[in-house]
Amino acid sequence: MISTSWTNRVGTTMEALDDRALEHVADYFRALAEPLRLKLLNALRDGPLNVGELTSLLGCSQANVSKHLALLAKLGLVSRESKGTSVYYQIADPRTYQLCDLVCGQIAQRLIEQVQGMGGFGVNRSPLKKHRRP
Repeated sequence: MISTSWTNRVGTTMEALDDRALEHVADYFRALAEPLRLKLLNALRDGPLNVGELTSLLGCSQANVSKHLALLAKLGLVSRESKGTSVYYQIADPRTYQLCDLVCGQIAQRLIEQVQGMGGFGVNRSPLKKHRRP
């Protein structure tokens, strides 16, 4: 579980980072801001897959999948391993899923609160008056 002070492997908190380090953090979050990259990370939850398998699974072009995997690998979110003539990708640090699940949980909670504030689905708080024709 990620603590409220969220520290990395060496114990550095975000508030202790300089501008250059914060730019790396921003790059990391930008990588997670693309829906296809999140789909790729989700697809890798069950284990390593190659580009062809990911392409079939997600219904995307090989070029698109390769481009996004290259960025995820550059930022250290996924790692690559050659097996024969194929390259398999896997999640580099499972704690990435903890971060994503934390954000998803917060968004889900926010949506639940919004729905509850509206009185639930299908409830119209101010019903429209029916207009009669003269």
